[in-house]
Order: sequence, then structure tokens, then C-alpha cells
Amino acid sequence: MDLNVLWFILVTVLFVGFFFLEGFDYGVGILLPFLGQNDTERRVIINTIGPVWDGNEVWLITAGGALFAAFPNWYATLFSGFYLALFLMLLALILRGVAFEFRSSDKSPAWRNLWDWLIFGGSLVSALLWGVAVTNLLQGVPINGNMQYVGTFGDLLTPYTLVGGVATLLVFMLHGALFLTLKTEGEMVERAGRLARRIGMMAIPVIILLALLTYTNTDLFAKAGAGVVLGAAGLCLILAHWLLRAGRHGWAFVANSLTIVLFTVSMFWGLFPRVMVSSLKPEWSLTIYNASSSPYTLKVMTVVALTMVPIVLLYQGWTYWVFRRRVNSKNLHY
Repeated sequence: MDLNVLWFILVTVLFVGFFFLEGFDYGVGILLPFLGQNDTERRVIINTIGPVWDGNEVWLITAGGALFAAFPNWYATLFSGFYLALFLMLLALILRGVAFEFRSSDKSPAWRNLWDWLIFGGSLVSALLWGVAVTNLLQGVPINGNMQYVGTFGDLLTPYTLVGGVATLLVFMLHGALFLTLKTEGEMVERAGRLARRIGMMAIPVIILLALLTYTNTDLFAKAGAGVVLGAAGLCLILAHWLLRAGRHGWAFVANSLTIVLFTVSMFWGLFPRVMVSSLKPEWSLTIYNASSSPYTLKVMTVVALTMVPIVLLYQGWTYWVFRRRVNSKNLHY
């Protein structure tokens, strides 16, 4: 395995970690105005992710840094071509983060309701746009021979990518609802479970449709194993819904987590060794070789990553262990 392949795998791992952890963050934020029937319940919901949401976003920052250092041409083409979409996502994340911090700074119901809806909007926009972005990488976008994006924002919105956005939105909502069944108590658990079952019934046909469109709009199924992994993601989603109906919330959360992990792996597997597909000419696609940094840069980055990543993982694991208990109205902090 050369360093280009290694760093493609590391970038994939970073996005897998981000979607798995931030997925339930987004889901909790989207469900906040609907599951919380009063201010106390909404505070309980926010407190389930309060200690960890900002740490989860570190995975995105790290992934962006890895792209910039390991694959600068990928970073440049992605951020210039997807500029408006990424700007909207960044704006949504900023408003969401500010809302978490400002919500409880005033006791006015109107004030808190405003920030609750900003948490909802920021989470929804981000969850939707991630699906659009990932499916665009696989379907292909107009990139010329100079590795420059020559399309418009509208070129990113196709039936396939919009279905991809709805798919990630629903799966993240299900992830958040299942997370709340594990982190809250009493009636909130039952309410979150009922909502999760409804979301699951919507998510399954959308994921099946996404798989069919992936077959017709991309070459993912031509890559040995990638189609199997995508199919396994769909089966895990069905399993999660079955476990949820059986009342086994913990195992349903595990199954839905596997759905997110396998879906992300299948997308990157379908890309490899490309990192962005050109819809104009296949030979103009960006790959792990023509988009990468020098071998020396990759070597230095590998040493740093192997040193620091285990420390970060241990720290984040410790954070989740410390805040592992369920949240109720008696131990609120926000």
C-alpha cells in the first residue's frame, strides 16, 4: 500500500467518524422542536448532545485539514466548485453552534423558541447538503482538463443527488431519534421511539431508491465489493427498523450506525482511485495520484497522524464515557 492509498483510506475513516457522530447530532437538532413539548423537555434534548456536539465537529475540521494537506488539488476543486453549497452549510453550522450557546442566555419563551428553530434549520440544511455533496462526487461534476470546476450551483442539483440528500436527512433523523431513546428517560423515550419507527418507514424506500439510482447513474456497482457494501447498508437499515419495532433500542442504534458507516464506505469505495469524477471526460477525473501532495509531505503527515490520532480517539472516548448517563430534568446544564 502506498501513501496515496493510505491517505485516501484515512480521509474515508474521518468522514465515516464524522457522519456517525455528527449524524445523531443533526438528528437530535432536527427533532428538537417536535419532540420537546415544553422548555424543560427541549433543554433535556439539547443536553443529550451538549457535552459532545462540538467535539464531533472536530472530525469535519480534521477531514478538511487532511484534504488540504494530502490532496490539495481535490481540496481546491471541491471547495471552488461546491462553493455556494459549502457556504450554505458553513452558515448553517455557524447558526447552529451559536444557537446552542445563546439559547439559554435569556428566559424569554420567544428568545428560546427562535434559537430552537435555528438549531432545527442548521441541522436540517447540513444533513441534506451532505447527501447532495457525497452523491455528486460519485455521479460526476463538470471538471475540465485543468482540474477546474466549470459548472454552476444548479449542476449539483439532480434527481440522483437530491434523493441522496433526502436519504442522509432521514437516516440522520432516525439516528438522532434512536440516540434519544438511549439518552433520555420516561415518556421521552417512548415518544422518540414512536417517531423513529415513522422515520424508519420513510427511510427504507428512499434508501432502496437511492441504491437503484446509484446503479443507473454511477459506476459504483462496477467496483468489486462496493455494491455489496451499499446493499449491506440497506439491510442494516431494515434490521434497525425491525429491532426498533421489537423495542430493542440499543441494538437498533447499532444497526443504524452500521447503515451510516457502510453507506459512507460504499461511496468512497465506488470513487477509488478517483476522488472527484469528471462528467465531461473520464480522464479529467481527479485521482489519488494527480490530486495528491508530494511523497515527502505524505510521509511527514503519516508520522504526525499515527502519533496524534490515537490520542484524540482516547480523549473523545473518555468524553463519551464521562457523559454516558441518561439526561433528565434534574441534571440540566443548558
